[in-house]
Amino acid sequence: MEIRALGRQGLKVGAEGLGLMGMSAHYGATDETESLATIDRALELGVTLLDTAEGYGPFRNEQLLGKALAGRREAAVVATKTGVEFSDEGALLGHNASPEYIRRSADRSLRHLGTDHIDLYYLHRVDPNVPIEESVGALAELVEAGKVRHIGLCEVSPTTIARAHAVHPLAAVQTEYSLFERGIEHDGVLDTLRDLGIGLVAYSPLGRGFLSGAITSPDDFAADDFRRTDPRFQGENFHRNLAVVDQVRRLASEKGVHPLPARPGLDPPAGRRSHPGHQAAPLPGGEHRRHRGDDHPRGAGRHRRGGAARRGLGRPLRAGADGLPERLILSGYGSGPVRGRTPHAPDAPDAPDGITA
Repeated sequence: MEIRALGRQGLKVGAEGLGLMGMSAHYGATDETESLATIDRALELGVTLLDTAEGYGPFRNEQLLGKALAGRREAAVVATKTGVEFSDEGALLGHNASPEYIRRSADRSLRHLGTDHIDLYYLHRVDPNVPIEESVGALAELVEAGKVRHIGLCEVSPTTIARAHAVHPLAAVQTEYSLFERGIEHDGVLDTLRDLGIGLVAYSPLGRGFLSGAITSPDDFAADDFRRTDPRFQGENFHRNLAVVDQVRRLASEKGVHPLPARPGLDPPAGRRSHPGHQAAPLPGGEHRRHRGDDHPRGAGRHRRGGAARRGLGRPLRAGADGLPERLILSGYGSGPVRGRTPHAPDAPDAPDGITA
């Protein structure tokens, strides 16, 4: 797998990462043995960026990754997150991006991961009660102390990105981005990343599984799968969005290409160029096979259902070309608990029952 620069701060990662959230939370029952096998296979295929957070589980996901990397820490670029407070017992306490909590959270994550440094440390959500400059200042202190190599933010507005980057250079911003969720192309986020040379890490590149083709009914979700609470997957929204998926897949078939981009949603529309200092990496999830259709696009897990590479499919379907609109008309997108930035609330809030991204 190609190794590329993620932004301009010296961070290098495999062309695709692996998100671990679904191995411990939010997508139904989990299987540690299968999850460890998925991480093993991803590393074999050249995936280096492995993404976790203290809130996934909570703590169990970081511990899982620490177990997977025992004896081979150098094989991975470890990304984890802080800024939403949990007690040592795992109780969700709400926003806390204070310098004191960030320092304490980092030490706890290092213990759970079984490592002496975090390669990429994100602020998971902006704390409305703490100026972003103070939060980023604390992250910068961790870099100076050698506990963190690079820092980033999740789900933030262009203004917040610029303010944070002025305190300490950001290596990456993580946000949802796919053929289904292209908001950052229109709200200024993508332009800001390109202008500042900040990398983009795009989670849910297959639209929370919709673009995989494996989801055909809300009944496909386990009772405790958080997508049951997501407006995009409820009632008429689900069926309208499924019709859009069918349209995309039919168009791909007519063009003799596949509907799952090799870099889902990350190639610029026809006629546009990426900023030369800007690089992006999709972050598909590592799911339990019985509950998620959100495949790794390269078939990273040996239990995946039909990764694109394994199917030997051709070039990807491109927005702005092949007759595919640059903006798909979808129902319920932008109204969920994770996205939904507005002019009055430019940074994404927490999901009510915890972090699901």
